[in-house]
Amino acid sequence: MAEQKESSVLFSLKELMNLEEDRIKAEEAEKEARARAEAERRAAEERARREAEEARLQAEEEARRLEEQRRREEAARLEAIQRGELEKARADAEHRAKMEALAAAQAHEQNLAALAQDKSKKNLKLAAIGLGVVLLVGGIGGGVAFNNWSKQQKAKEAALEAQRQAIEAEKEQLQRAMEENERKQRALADQLASTKDEAERAKLEAQLAKTKQEAKKIQGGGGPAKPAGGGAAKPCVCPPGDPLCSCL
Repeated sequence: MAEQKESSVLFSLKELMNLEEDRIKAEEAEKEARARAEAERRAAEERARREAEEARLQAEEEARRLEEQRRREEAARLEAIQRGELEKARADAEHRAKMEALAAAQAHEQNLAALAQDKSKKNLKLAAIGLGVVLLVGGIGGGVAFNNWSKQQKAKEAALEAQRQAIEAEKEQLQRAMEENERKQRALADQLASTKDEAERAKLEAQLAKTKQEAKKIQGGGGPAKPAGGGAAKPCVCPPGDPLCSCL
């Protein structure tokens, strides 16, 4: 009976020790779990903090990049507008100069016509006086001479009129060409002012430069053509004393 009690007590002690060991192990496992959970929580918080900081820095960098790009585009737009205004002002100045040159040429032609008309009137008066003398001296022979002279005079006047008409037609053609070139320059300048694409801007600038070269060729090609070297020169039909005559 005593042995049974002793065995029962030993079993109870072993059970208690086992339970205590299990409790201690459970506490240690729980402590380790809490420690791991705390470490994982801290690591997660640190990772989240780093990710948030990286996201903030990236957002700031993107904002700076967009702002810099916006400033560059705005500067390019303002530069294009200024360049377009300069091109337009230069084109307007060239147009005014061309119109003034045309007006001067037209005034010169009118002066030539007036001088030719005055000379024709003077020649007719002199011819009438000469005719009277010839009729008094030579009779019918003087009338024949006057008739020949009158035909020659009419031929000269017809040549002058043909030359004047040719100059007028060439002047009108030159003016139309210059106005068309001016219209192209203004259109290209407006497109250049509103274009931001660099490739398109380069293309428009090349077209504008080509149009300006064409304008210089048109402006330099005005006036009646001069005879080539070795060819017979046209007779000078300018009135005497004309300060703008090219053949005097």
